[in-house]
This record gives sequence, structure tokens and C-alpha cells, in this order.
Amino acid sequence: MQMVNRRRHLFTAGILLFLITMLYGTIFPSLPNPRIGVSGHLVGLFGGLFLIGLGALWGELALKPGLEKAVVCLGVFGTYGSFSTNILAAIFSTNRLTPLFGSGHFAQPWQENIVTFGLLSGSGAMVICCVIVLWGLHRRGKEPLIAGGEGHG
Repeated sequence: MQMVNRRRHLFTAGILLFLITMLYGTIFPSLPNPRIGVSGHLVGLFGGLFLIGLGALWGELALKPGLEKAVVCLGVFGTYGSFSTNILAAIFSTNRLTPLFGSGHFAQPWQENIVTFGLLSGSGAMVICCVIVLWGLHRRGKEPLIAGGEGHG
């Protein structure tokens, strides 16, 4: 039962992020730095697809409940956090971590700090999420088959 709820949560979060990103796509050209705005648009689209994909492979993971919860929280935090941080970067016109997209734009140090923190924490969350998912997939390959009692993989 818990697997179904987490899977549904990932599907819902992914579709919602995809929808929000599609709506955001109509306004990013009017932001102070539309170049990073398009980056945020792509980050949101791929983040939504990532969450949907994670929900689709959820039954293939062999994780303890605490790690399952961590994967969901890290995945949602990483995707939504990265998307919203890219929106802030487009609004603030930051360029510290995105010099190619932000060249010619200058933001206040506090704005740069917020975006730096958001990009680093979102990226870190996604890396940890992916490592745990890979470990859960690897563990699943070592579990014995129910009918035959032999491991597969």
C-alpha cells in the first residue's frame, strides 16, 4: 500500500511540475534575463519527467521505508528547488554559477547567494537521490526470485 502511495505521489508531483513549467514557458521571455529563463523552463520539464520516470520504476527498487521516503523527498526537493532557483536566477539576473547564461547581467550579492545556495542544494539532492535509486535497483537484482529461490541479475 505504501508503495502505491509513494508512486502516486511521484506521478502527481511530476505532472504538476510539468504543468507549472508549461505555464512558466509563457512568461519567461519577459523576465530580466530570458536566457536563464529558458534554462529554468528546461530544468522544470526534465524535472517533471524525472519524477514521472521515478514513479514508473518505483516497483523495481529494493529499499527500506526510510530510504524510500528519502528518495521521494530528495527527488521532489531537487526538481522543484532547481526549477524555482532558475526562475529566481532569471528574475535577479544572477551570473555567479551561470556565467554563460548570465553574461552582461549583474545582481546584488544577496541575490547571488540565494541562487547559489538553491542551485547547489538542488543539485546535491538530485545526486543523492540518484545514488540511492541506483543502489535500490542493484539490491533488487540480488534478491531471490519468489518462485525459484534463485537470484536474478
